[in-house]
Amino acid sequence: MSVLPQIHKQGLWLWAGALSLLLIATLPLAIEGQAVAVLVVVAVMMMHWRRSQHAGDKSTQMQRVSGITLPVASYRHPVVLVVGDCLAELFETSPTEPLMLRATAQGCYVPVPDLLQLPITVADLLLERPEWDGQLSVMWVVNPKAHTDRAVLTNQLRSVCNQIAMLGRRGTPLSLLIVGYFHSATGATPWFSWELDESGVRVRDSGECLVLSEWQRRNTDQGEEAARMRATVQLNAAVGWLNEVCSPGISVRGPRQRMVTAVAVAVALIPEAGRSREGNLWHRWLQERTGLALICSGADRRTGPLPFPDPLLHLLPGRALNNRRSRAVLIGIWLFALTASIALISSARQNTLLIRQVTDDLRRYSTASLSTETDRISLRQEALLALRQDAQRLDHYYRQGEPWSLGIGLYQGERLRLPLLAAIDGHRIPTLPQGIPDKPRTIRLDSLSLFNSGSAQLKPASTKFLVNALAGIKAKPGWLIVITGHTDATGSDEQNLRLSRARAAAVHDWIQRMGDIPGNCFAVQGLGAAEPIASNDTQQGRSANRRVEIRLVPEVGACQPSATASGLQPLSHSATPNS
Repeated sequence: MSVLPQIHKQGLWLWAGALSLLLIATLPLAIEGQAVAVLVVVAVMMMHWRRSQHAGDKSTQMQRVSGITLPVASYRHPVVLVVGDCLAELFETSPTEPLMLRATAQGCYVPVPDLLQLPITVADLLLERPEWDGQLSVMWVVNPKAHTDRAVLTNQLRSVCNQIAMLGRRGTPLSLLIVGYFHSATGATPWFSWELDESGVRVRDSGECLVLSEWQRRNTDQGEEAARMRATVQLNAAVGWLNEVCSPGISVRGPRQRMVTAVAVAVALIPEAGRSREGNLWHRWLQERTGLALICSGADRRTGPLPFPDPLLHLLPGRALNNRRSRAVLIGIWLFALTASIALISSARQNTLLIRQVTDDLRRYSTASLSTETDRISLRQEALLALRQDAQRLDHYYRQGEPWSLGIGLYQGERLRLPLLAAIDGHRIPTLPQGIPDKPRTIRLDSLSLFNSGSAQLKPASTKFLVNALAGIKAKPGWLIVITGHTDATGSDEQNLRLSRARAAAVHDWIQRMGDIPGNCFAVQGLGAAEPIASNDTQQGRSANRRVEIRLVPEVGACQPSATASGLQPLSHSATPNS
């Protein structure tokens, strides 16, 4: 892929950054992970933006140093880089003057005196005018009288092809146009061309494109017809020389180099206007075939500037097809498709896990509900607790909307929400076998298993202990539930009393919320260090005294408002640690 213009690069980076942030929001990452990922994306974007600014400053500096006034960025005619012979004659400059580009009605010609500087010139032009990508071409000019060594000329053409092939591998394909200027004793002629997709010679004359035979017959004037016949003979000689001398330079290629084919080979027959050298290839070639010894004056006789091949420029890519913009749009589409695919796969995966979890919880609950054994009560309560958590999660999604990690049109939890609620509403506590004596039962919970030191907030790990306690409570429906908090003797009595009440209230709130038990079935109290079960003088004793006891009392009508007659103080939901 070729180097994209800076504005396209910046747009792609911004687009990639936005897609990355959206993807982070859809992935099931923790808050910390999302924050780290967002910081990484922002850092990469800022680093690239600074590099873009540095590249823009470098581009401005190169334009100021070059000193060449280029056409505007919206210029849509072919831009031809001219290499080879006759550059001074084409661009009308003296040896001491720098070569300047020439713009005609059909195209813009940029001289490249050093062939090895062709890749650098192309890179500079695209850096200054990235909109010109797709309309750059190379024109190799050959003057057969300026060369005396055939191998040198052939290697020069091979070097041109190598440079074009190298640029093509880098993503900047260039078209090649070969132009030859040959001496004519009868005056200037139109342009003769051999085009890539055409058979035979084409004549570009006065805006027309004619085959050679039609051009020869076009004028009935005998003098003009004779001149055209002589021009045809000279043209055949020029074609023979090009085929013998220049064709090997085009047809040979390296092991990893693709074939470089010229879109057209053009010949202009003009009066003596180029530099001629003694014993040049053209004179030697003619001498070998005619036996005539041609005399070379060695001087430059310039009758005017050499003509540019404007009639042939329409064969070159002239109007930019917005290749780079199309490429940037295509890359943006692929980035969006990749991001959407990752997001959809992640969403499908998370929905599958959600459905599997809820379905497994429902199956586990159904299996546990079929058993009436007393020792399976804990399993039923644990399964019911899992169903309540699933229902709370799905209800939150129903009211607030599902998260992006489950959304994108793939959310399937809603079809399980109603069956889940129906299973919870249909839960019934199994009837225990008759004959079991009604006697109080006490469940003792270690405070350190439920709370951190000095805290009344339940730890996440306390759930498994409270589930077992809830199972025991559910096994005695209708009994009075007395929850009492105890502490050791460390600290003041007032502080211990407040902490014991707060811990008892926290256990009460969890059991009532998860067990769906009426509030009038509870009695909550905090006794501080008033009822120790071990000595407070040892570490083991103090640890045993820090506890929460749940006492189940078989009291008739305990869940009625008259439960307050027991002398204990029921705790409302508004109770706080400071009560």
